[in-house]
Formats: sequence, C-alpha cells, structure tokens
Amino acid sequence: MLAWYVSCHCCNQLTRSCLESRLEDFSMWSVTAIITATLFTQVAIGQPPNDSHFSDVEIDNVASGILGNRGPSTKPTSRCKAFPGETAWPSVSDWASLNRTIGGVLLNPSPPASVCYPTSASFNTTACNFLFNGASQSTFWFDDPVTVQGTWPQGLTCPLVRNPQANATCTRGGYPVYVVNATQPKHVQSAVNFAREKNVRLIIKNTGHDFLARNIGAGSLSIWTHNLRGFEFILDYKQPGGRYRGPAAWVGAGLQVYDAFRYALAHNITLPAASCLTIGSYGGWISGGGHSPLSSKYGLGVDQVLELKVVTADGKYVTANPTKNEDLFFALRGGGGSTYGVITSAIVKAHPAINLTIASFNFNLGNTPSSSPSSNPTITNSTTFWLGFNAIFAFAIPIVDAGGYLWTNGLPSGPGFAMQVQVQMPGLSPGEALAFTQPLLDELNGLGIPVANINVRTQVYSSQSSTGAGGPPGAGGYFASRLFPRAAYVDPVLFSKAMNASRVLVEAGYTFHGLNMAPTLEAAGHPYPAGVNPVWRESVMHADIFGFSKLNLGTATDQQVIAAQLALTQLMEPLKEATPGGGSYLNEGDPHEPNWQQSFYGDNYSKLVRVKKTRDPWGVFWAPTTPGSEEWKIEGEGGLLWRQNGRLCRV
Repeated sequence: MLAWYVSCHCCNQLTRSCLESRLEDFSMWSVTAIITATLFTQVAIGQPPNDSHFSDVEIDNVASGILGNRGPSTKPTSRCKAFPGETAWPSVSDWASLNRTIGGVLLNPSPPASVCYPTSASFNTTACNFLFNGASQSTFWFDDPVTVQGTWPQGLTCPLVRNPQANATCTRGGYPVYVVNATQPKHVQSAVNFAREKNVRLIIKNTGHDFLARNIGAGSLSIWTHNLRGFEFILDYKQPGGRYRGPAAWVGAGLQVYDAFRYALAHNITLPAASCLTIGSYGGWISGGGHSPLSSKYGLGVDQVLELKVVTADGKYVTANPTKNEDLFFALRGGGGSTYGVITSAIVKAHPAINLTIASFNFNLGNTPSSSPSSNPTITNSTTFWLGFNAIFAFAIPIVDAGGYLWTNGLPSGPGFAMQVQVQMPGLSPGEALAFTQPLLDELNGLGIPVANINVRTQVYSSQSSTGAGGPPGAGGYFASRLFPRAAYVDPVLFSKAMNASRVLVEAGYTFHGLNMAPTLEAAGHPYPAGVNPVWRESVMHADIFGFSKLNLGTATDQQVIAAQLALTQLMEPLKEATPGGGSYLNEGDPHEPNWQQSFYGDNYSKLVRVKKTRDPWGVFWAPTTPGSEEWKIEGEGGLLWRQNGRLCRV
C-alpha cells in the first residue's frame, strides 16, 4: 500500500472499488490507505471545476433524512450537537446510507500518527517509518483528510512519536469522526443536509492551514474541500452587476497556490494569492480577507473574487455575485469562513503577467561587529539597531505608495536581535528596485549600520513553484496581530509609540513580523462591497507577533499555555493604544482577542451577524471567532482557550 502511494500519488482517477466500500470496510482502513485513495482526485491541467450538483427541485423532492430540507421552524431542540456514544448520534446504517448517497466518498480516518502506537488498531511499523522518513518529501501531510497545521487545538491526543511508551494511547480528540472527500458540489450538499438533519457538528477543512481552530472539532462530520480542484481560463468575463470586464479564471476551492501559479504561468496571467504556496487560496484565504505581495497593486484576496459557487445551510447550491445572493457575496469575502456556507469554486480576476523584484538584506545586534559592509552586517550598539528598526518601517510609506510590499522580521537572535528585510516591488526591474531602495540604504549607513551589496532578484510572480511537499505539523504556537491605520502610522507621536511597543515585544522574546501594504479600494478597482474589516482599506501595515520560540505547545502544560497567551494579550495593549482605529487580521489573530468582533470585523460585524442568522437559522455551521459564534461554546476539556476536543453546545 505504501509503495502504491509513493509511486502513484499523481494519478488523476480513483478506482471505484477504493471509494465505494461499505461502511464496515472503510472504517477499518488504515490512515495510509485512506490517504492513498484520496490523492487520486486531483484534476488534470485545464479541466474546469466539477459543477455536478443537485437542483433546488431535486433537493426539495428527495424524501430522505439525508437529503431532506427542513425549514427554520424545525430547528433542533437539543442544546448540544449529537456526540458519539449517545443515542442521538447517527447509527451505523445512517452513515452507510450517507456513504451510498455520495458514491462511497465518506471516510472514517484514524489520526495519521496512530500507526506508530502499539495500542492502536492501526499500528503498522512500515507506515510509521514512512511518516518519519518519507512523508515530508511528499504531499502526504497536506493531502491527509484530518491533519491540520497546528495540532494543539486538537488536544494533542495522538502526537507523532517514533517510539511511544508501551502504554501510550492515541485517541481521536478534536479530529472529526467522519470525512466527506468532496470532489463535486453534490457531495457537499449531501453532507450539509445530513449534518443539519442529524444535528451533527459540521466542520470544513481544505489544506489545514487555519491556525484558529476553525477546521477541526470533536464529534464532527468534516467536509474536506481539498479535492474540489479544477481551473478554466476565461478570456473575457463581464461581472454581473459589477465594474469588472476582462480576463478571469474559474478555480476550484481546493486549488493550492502552487497549482494556481502553474496554470497562471501557462496562460501568461497573474492570480494574486497567499504567500504560502501550499495554501488553498479560494476557501479560507478569501473568506478571511487574504493579503499578498500584490495587495498594494491589486487589493486583497476578496477583491479578486467576481463570483462564488456556494452550498448554503439549507443544502442549496447557489451563485453569489453582485446581482444574485448579494448578502452571501458580501459576507463570504472577508466576513469569516466556515459560517455562512461552503465555497466550492470561484471566478476571479486574471491580471496581466508581472514580475516581482525583491531587494533583501539583514542587520544584527551582537557582540562582535562586522569588519566590512555587507548584506548581513552585525553592529554592537543597541540604540543604533533600534533606530535602524524604526527607519525600515518609516520607509514603508513610499514602498506601499509605489505599489510595493515590505516584508520584515524583527526577532531575538543569538546574544542580541536580528532585523530581516525584503522590499518587494511588483513590475520593477532589479536596477529600478535597487535605485528605489537606495535612500533607505543610505539612511541606515548614516546611522552606522553598514548595509551594502544587498541581494536583488526578480522573477515572474506566477513562476514561483513547489512540489507541494511539507513536513509534519507541529503543535503550533500562539500569536496576535494588528492592523496599523495610515493616520496613526504617519503621526510622528503615534509612530514613535508604536515602534517602542514593537521593540518591547521583540525584547520580550517575540517575533515581530511586519507586512506593509496598502490595499485601498482604488488599488482594488473599487469592487462590490465586501465583508472584510473596513480597517484594511486604511491600513499600511499588518503585523503578526509570534510566540513560537518562547513556548513549545507540544510539551507545555495547559496552565503554561494559558499564562503565555494572556501575557501576549497584555503586551499587545500599548501597540493597540499607539494605533487607534486599527484592528486585527482574523486569519492570523489572537484566538482570544479582546473584543474580537470589532478587531476582526470592524463596523461590518452587525451586518455579518444578520447574514448568518438569515442564512443559517439551524446553526449548521460554527467556527470560533466568526459572526454569531458567541451563541455556542465548547464544553469540557475543549473549553480551554481555542481547543476543539470537546462537545459543541449552545450557550
């Protein structure tokens, strides 16, 4: 089975015998077998997304508990979602019936690491060795139906350990019980209807890159959108009711960035997308807002979307654009994922091909100064280092106003600190980018930071490539973020306070990851209104503050994790005071952000809640820190911070 996986994972067709197993058969599959089967759903180059779906009439007329259509008057009366082991939990025959309805694509996967535990029914030394020796050189972890990129929210109930203690156990924890390997909208419709009718918690997972526990949940049915692939180039597209007319692309929700770039390169176009090439951009990235190195030039991810195909909580498959289901078109573009419906595909803008030129350099604070200027010098004067830190961020305004993107890391390093800098300029040649950056280099040298011979490289934006391989997920980390409004940034007093607050964070051991951009409505082409936090339109920096190096969540006690997150939350207060009118990026924010409703969604929050209540009166969809999520909570052990290994109940 492992040899089959390693040699054949690029095959585009699934054998029917793999997926049309009876319930009792697929429930015994090892995690390796499940992954091996599900890898075969990738769509060939140029094939459009699968649009096979049930019509409204079909949904309404199918007399089945699986494909039923309940009205708002038949909301579940129980306070909690059904949970395994209870009488309300669907029977084996119920699950088997769902599996038949969707053509055998219902999975009952074990946690991937279960193959390493002698106490597990999935124990397999060969499969375990593969996880340590081969999986990271393949797409295994991103192609796994339950794996998420930060496992702390799962409860750490089955960590990847080569030689666990003899009595160590692996349990499901926050992983879903069943997974629908959706390759067409029909699968999604069936899963939504089943979850609504049976009062089962429903979650949505793509590649697992969400770090705020919105793609995981104990006792749940998961819709796995990773294999909703496909791409079709549209030479001339007129957005219904919108301003845009021009080239576009129809993309599946599961299309990963590196695949989108491959298509874009072949068609000589640009598709702004997430910087991490393994992310599925057309699901959680756009529903959270979505920033990229092209945000100052073309706007946010939400601004690329011209139309969406969505499965709603009533099981209907609908089109959302400026003239149809406008409320969904508004909410699903930046108003939070996993809460209004399931995006199956999108039509997005296709811009002309463009090169991205990056001028990069570092400087460090240490004990031994560099003997000559370089692109990575070390200085010993602390005051000079922090003046250089401030100078970098002050230069961000001319960068973003020229359509560029400033990428930085200020972080502890060795006996001191390091500042890592990338000036990313779309459309400039290497010579032009170097000339643009020269005033900043001159200022740094004038301060006593001998930066010289910086690295300048250029490439077509869409030529970035990846094999899709990646290592096993860690426990994750804790973090927070802040959006800096231009008005505060250009105010000398507030800017000084913000830089001082940022310095305090770095000196306390955190990484200050600054991303300067200006995704204004003008840059975005004045698109149809979106649910994204309006603060983005006035912001010139999105800053992430990471505590990854301060605490290992995989070994820390629960009390240590709570204390660490609270400490970061408190340290963020001076930064917030220095950026009045700011907010936080909901895809990269503190799971316990104070007043998260305003921080993540701004003045759009009340409207988004209305959309949620109108579109999902049953509470089919739920994810933490999404509009309306206050009405539910995770009980028991799962109530600890953002953990999801407990039962979901109404407040």
